[in-house]
Amino acid sequence: MNNDKNLAQKPDHLIAQGVDDEPVESNLRLFKGRSYQIVTLIAVVYAAFHMLALNGIGIKAMTGGLVDIPFLPDFPIETWNFRIAHVAGALILGFLMFSATGFADGQKPSSRAIRVAAYPLLICGLFSLGMAFYFAWEIASGSNWNGINKNIRFNEIWLYGAPLWGATGGSIILSWFDKQSRGRFAPHDFVLVVSTLAVAVYLITIYGTQMRNSTGTAFAPVGISMAAVAGTALIMELTRRVAGMALVVIATVFLIYVFIGEFLPSFLNSPAITWERFFSQVYTDAGVLGPTTAVSSTYIILFIIFAAFLQASKVGDYFVNFAFAIAGKARGGPAKVAIFASGLMGMINGTSAGNVVATGSLTIPLMKKVGYEKNTAGAIEAAASTGGQIMPPIMGAGAFIMAEVTGIPYSDIAIAAIIPAILYFVSIFFMVDFEAAKLGMKGMRKEELPRVSNMVRQVYLFVPILILIVALFMGYSVIRAGTLATISAAVVSWFTPYKMNLRRVYGAFEIAGHMSIQIIAVCACAGIIVGVISLTGVGARFSNLLLSLADTSQLLALFFAMCIAILLGMGMPTTAAYAVAASVVAPGLVDLGIPLLTAHFFVFYFAVVSAITPPVALASFAAAGISGANPLKTSLASFKIGIAAFVVPFMFFYNATLLMEGEWLHVLRSGFTAVFGIFLLACAVQGWFVGNCASFIVRLTLAAAAFLMISGGLITDLVGLGVAGAVFILQKIVNRESIVASA
Repeated sequence: MNNDKNLAQKPDHLIAQGVDDEPVESNLRLFKGRSYQIVTLIAVVYAAFHMLALNGIGIKAMTGGLVDIPFLPDFPIETWNFRIAHVAGALILGFLMFSATGFADGQKPSSRAIRVAAYPLLICGLFSLGMAFYFAWEIASGSNWNGINKNIRFNEIWLYGAPLWGATGGSIILSWFDKQSRGRFAPHDFVLVVSTLAVAVYLITIYGTQMRNSTGTAFAPVGISMAAVAGTALIMELTRRVAGMALVVIATVFLIYVFIGEFLPSFLNSPAITWERFFSQVYTDAGVLGPTTAVSSTYIILFIIFAAFLQASKVGDYFVNFAFAIAGKARGGPAKVAIFASGLMGMINGTSAGNVVATGSLTIPLMKKVGYEKNTAGAIEAAASTGGQIMPPIMGAGAFIMAEVTGIPYSDIAIAAIIPAILYFVSIFFMVDFEAAKLGMKGMRKEELPRVSNMVRQVYLFVPILILIVALFMGYSVIRAGTLATISAAVVSWFTPYKMNLRRVYGAFEIAGHMSIQIIAVCACAGIIVGVISLTGVGARFSNLLLSLADTSQLLALFFAMCIAILLGMGMPTTAAYAVAASVVAPGLVDLGIPLLTAHFFVFYFAVVSAITPPVALASFAAAGISGANPLKTSLASFKIGIAAFVVPFMFFYNATLLMEGEWLHVLRSGFTAVFGIFLLACAVQGWFVGNCASFIVRLTLAAAAFLMISGGLITDLVGLGVAGAVFILQKIVNRESIVASA
């Protein structure tokens, strides 16, 4: 009762307060004073740099030509150099903010010997950085890199590369044993920051010359390979700190494959590749600087800034309160709120597990309060948050990655995603509604919920989302549309208590800098895997394997592709999961004759649902941590609730009209019958039909009718309707007879 009273005493009965605040990770440092100011300034400069660079606004342009700093190039920056700076900035921020190990209460500092060991490593790192600047000066002064300086190879190996490797490798290893307090910088992480700068300065210097064309050949400077080795190690270490071991293990397996592939049999066999050749090319647009970093340095960082502005202006709280006002009174209300709120938030923030933590901290306890078991409460939130990644127009940045990889216009991708997204969320809605009906649940009381009238009066807070959608479909570039939406988020905040003044804008850029670290790290790490796939040719050989399977059964080939996409996506954020799966699986599907858009949507959906697929279900594990449930049981429950996501890709494979391809009449008919089929499937899975529990035979019949309805053919639709109608009549008769008998 006290909790109910406290809820009612909140201003305007608002439930959501700070739902999109960033969680405090176990290894995140919490600075105060000058340390906090330094890190905040770096984060702000990093995020603002991207916003200015993407819109082509440089120092010279902003000051009308009055300020022109020679060593700061005006925008636009050359593409490769921009991506190198993009990755380097995230690495610097990440090593300053995230410790190599988690912080524990009462933790004792590491021994003085470990801290002192950082100083010789720091000297090595600074020496390597100095040599990188020396090489830059040599090239800037017009020296013949391979001619005048006969000692260049010696300098690159022993005066640049060796100290860099020593500083990087030694600091990574020692940082695992270097216990620090949350409020202090770790000395070994300073060394990693210096190593990051040494890699970035050297690569920007070298790639700015004609030597870019020599990468991957015997003429490539050995320093490129040595810098790339260090850069790869730095990326993988930061990925481990911010995203766990799953992606790092997969990347390590792929890197090992590069050098043992020549000894493997069958389609796994690859030509011999020297380490110099591989690493001189992996840090180019064939790998780390390729599609994943191209998207993270443009679209993803832009929408992270947009999400940060929404967070700073408390618009995210409004989204959740609006959902509670609309759906909170329905039976199992908090579960239905989770569907709407998590779909909205997940569409923007681009990570299923992060969305679970953001909205689940509110919805999961409320679901448990109205009667859902803790496993089910966590599973509903995990499934709903995962669905945000397939919700247009943003799709957690997935739409933009797909556009980058396939060359298909963004608008076509967003339109094609509408019906599959509807099918997914309608399925979850039916699943939670039937669960609530079986348990006899009721919704939340009116006095516990925000007033609908007040929420409607603030509906203008949806304006940034509407501006984004309208601008994109009017033909504006993604960057221009995202920028306009970000500006509009600041403008609409002036009609709320959380006005975006300069201090809040500064805070929004700081939030964006922090939010971007994980996704940029995993995109760069995924780029390593993409580089291995492209340089070894294993993707093409995998395509041949799918073709041979298709000779036996096309359905078997699709099932195999589904399993590989899920396996590659386990433990990875959506963007990285799709990028890797698109490199391995999608080309094989295209070779089968499947249209490009259908093939990539097929891969994308299964990469997304890997977040709720046992045994490594990242979103489900995050939800279990909030609900206090068993992680494996929660992942099994979320797999059941999100079962439609495993069916939908096969639906649009066999019926392309579900991707908006074909005449509108056929699209509407296919969409309607597919929704009805999903309804029948939910009835079969949950065992609930016509207001009563369904027997095993009824559930089996409903499942058969569901698959008939979702296959897309006119005959199968009519048969499915007939079967469903017959079951409905029989169920009504049985229910009437049971009522008469009980009377």
